[in-house]
Amino acid sequence: MRSIDLSNKVAVVTGGSRGLGREMVLAFAEAGADVVIASRKLEACEAVAREVEKLGRKALPVAAHVGTWADNDKLAEAAYAKFGRVDILVNNAGMSPLAPSLLETSEALFDKVIDVNFKGPFRLSTLIGERMMKGDGGAIINLSSTAAFKAEPHTIPYGGAKAAINVMTVALAKAFGPKVRVNCIAPGPFLTDVSTVWRENKTYEKSLGLQRFGRPEEIVGTALYLASDASSYTTGTVIRVDGGTW
Repeated sequence: MRSIDLSNKVAVVTGGSRGLGREMVLAFAEAGADVVIASRKLEACEAVAREVEKLGRKALPVAAHVGTWADNDKLAEAAYAKFGRVDILVNNAGMSPLAPSLLETSEALFDKVIDVNFKGPFRLSTLIGERMMKGDGGAIINLSSTAAFKAEPHTIPYGGAKAAINVMTVALAKAFGPKVRVNCIAPGPFLTDVSTVWRENKTYEKSLGLQRFGRPEEIVGTALYLASDASSYTTGTVIRVDGGTW
């Protein structure tokens, strides 16, 4: 099997300072890409940028709240101002806060979940996807969730936003093809820093096909595949990386 080569590519990763995002940032850099690392906290982005630079690649840390239209505009402009191009976009930033109950789901919480998980990825994808289409093309990778496939009362806003990401993936693949491929990864339960609510739930763990939770680095293989020419005939698809969440 040929190794993945992202030499001379530029990747933008939102939520890139920790968890699955950080793993993808470092994997892209190891494969030869320069990386724009975005999250709300600049210091955290700068720390990962230093890791990228140690790998011999260029990095641009950007503080951006992807739930706001203006910050997505700022992020896209910063990436193009620094590198002149974007070849890979990963819409990884997300949030999944739980409300006390359906009735106690506040409008502010509902809007926050939709803004970060759907509105932001839509805006950034359109900004960068249009420029990719007019240039040399590229690859957009959205991050969904198995919550989009498993309807549960306590995750309605989150699952709905992620289901919208699945729909957006197919729609943008049609809009930006054939030069831009748009695909989606739907992760299951990964042991990141946001997994504290369920990481000790052994019943949940044993219900998975692989009977264990995912390690953050296990997202890398799928991300590299979708970011590279290895997936040159793959677009508009959602790949579940979930350990068998049925």
